[in-house]
Amino acid sequence: MKLKQGDIKRLGIYFFFDKEGIADSYVGYFLEDLIKNLERLIVVSNGSLTEKSMQLFQQFTKEIIVRENQGLDVWAYKTALEYVGWEICATYDEIVLCNCTSMGPVYPFSEMFSNMWSKDVDFWGITKVYQMKEFDFGCNPYGYLPEHIQSFFMVYRKKFIKSAELVAYWANIPNINSYNESVGLHESVFTKYFGDKGFKWDVYVETDGVERLTKNPLMYYPMKLIKECRCPIFKRRSFFHDYADAMLNTTGESTILLYDYLRDSNIYDVNLIWDNILRCYNHSAIARQMHLNYTLSTKVSNPKRCCEILKNKKIALIMHLYFEDLIESSYIWATQMPASADIYITTDTEKKKRKIEKTFGVITCRSLEIRVIENRGRDVSALLVGVGKDVKKYDFVCFFHDKKAANVEPGSVGESFAYKCFANLLYNRCYVENVIELFEENPRLGLAVPPPPNHGIYGKLYGHNWSINFDNTKKLCDTLGINVPMSSNADPIAPYGTEFWFRPKAMAKLFEKDWKYEDFPEEPLRMDGTIAHAIERCYQFVAQDAGYYSAVIMSDHFQRIEYTNLNYYLMNDNSAHELRQQLSDVYESTSWKVSKPVRVFGEAVKKAGKRNNSMR
Repeated sequence: MKLKQGDIKRLGIYFFFDKEGIADSYVGYFLEDLIKNLERLIVVSNGSLTEKSMQLFQQFTKEIIVRENQGLDVWAYKTALEYVGWEICATYDEIVLCNCTSMGPVYPFSEMFSNMWSKDVDFWGITKVYQMKEFDFGCNPYGYLPEHIQSFFMVYRKKFIKSAELVAYWANIPNINSYNESVGLHESVFTKYFGDKGFKWDVYVETDGVERLTKNPLMYYPMKLIKECRCPIFKRRSFFHDYADAMLNTTGESTILLYDYLRDSNIYDVNLIWDNILRCYNHSAIARQMHLNYTLSTKVSNPKRCCEILKNKKIALIMHLYFEDLIESSYIWATQMPASADIYITTDTEKKKRKIEKTFGVITCRSLEIRVIENRGRDVSALLVGVGKDVKKYDFVCFFHDKKAANVEPGSVGESFAYKCFANLLYNRCYVENVIELFEENPRLGLAVPPPPNHGIYGKLYGHNWSINFDNTKKLCDTLGINVPMSSNADPIAPYGTEFWFRPKAMAKLFEKDWKYEDFPEEPLRMDGTIAHAIERCYQFVAQDAGYYSAVIMSDHFQRIEYTNLNYYLMNDNSAHELRQQLSDVYESTSWKVSKPVRVFGEAVKKAGKRNNSMR
């Protein structure tokens, strides 16, 4: 008698690993649906679990195996199968082996199980990778990558479970010491090995139509598989995968198409994605895959929508003005803020305050407050000490300071850097309304910065923006209790120039510190390597630790310029690295005295420190 779907006995084995032992919300969502299709669930965790994570798994099963982090998922499955015993395993109609590398479901698993139960197979999975003759992960015994079921979700049927071949396979599985060995010695071997022995297999998602486009449809066409093939899962790796590989296979669109579809169709809560990737992965990798860049219009906005937002949201502009000759131009930028904004201005003398009062006295805003503060720490201390206690009252804040780079020659280079900051911060009222709406419509957005400079002397630093500041930034983050991945090989999304928009909730740990002017060095300041430079680079990590992402914002006006600049880098020698080296050579004779690659930049600017007293 053929079993009905509800009568099918399934054993589920779920492999879990997190270096901190934290099971994020996406895991519970996955298991909550999966358990509906199982009679029994066993969770195997490689490495310890936090108490909260243990409680999460205990909602679904009391059988939780915590073992050493050895053998990756392969030996976790082996451990669970041996724990149950093959005699008991043979009493189940299906055994499901799945792991935490996939997210979902976007459609109920019951739909998939019902569909696959009607197929005459011995083992099956959700998706497959097609044969790759030129690639074998360095250890595949076939010498190439055969067509195979992806092992993040695989199901064995009773006949297969009872076979001596399967029992022998798991008894003799080799030690697995790396991801490459997991794929090369198990995942890419399993399907062909048993297929050659006469066992029948299939996958739930039919992808043969895209074989000519890619060998890995789930990685490069995840949205298509979900939308057109009702694939119930997607890979976590989509959001932090090596972007070089993405660019070898696509123009980089795969992940953002997936994310936008999930968000806009409302078939999966994207907060489950953010909760995990922001905690676990380097923000630079996430930013690339998610294209965390926004180009906003300077001509078209929705003032009615902005007005609705501002009825419930408080917004502020904080300005630090040091240079008397820039007060009037700074006023023009300030007028682009909504009339309901509060404006705080800091400066360092009563004389400057009076001039600011005269210039800004006619500005339309909810309130205007001008404060005289110490000239120690410049714009950074102005924000953290001068106005820091007031920031938490607001939902969105723009920080602006007048800017000169007097020691950069020619002076137009520094002037253009300032313009790049201002034109992408407060271009006009329309643009500002779009920035406000951007924050409102993207509740995980914590920091929005102008694009970094890439012209003149700054061109050779592009892509090397840590300079000598990684260690002091890491030390600062440790002091603040920031616990997110940081790497000296991955530049942060930072407000180079210290001009940015932010959500104060995302910066709570930074502003909760009792900053004092004494935390900052006295004048004259070094050009690099100070606490101010560490703070400039820590904003992204503070936001990420709080569960928010950082992004680059650009006006459509400046986007035209930026595209030309970046295209020039690529087209000139087809190598941005070579062009940066050329720029280094061009500036060899300037006051910067930098003739070697950027690794020595820090030492050069230290020597130039005494010349920089007028640089703000």
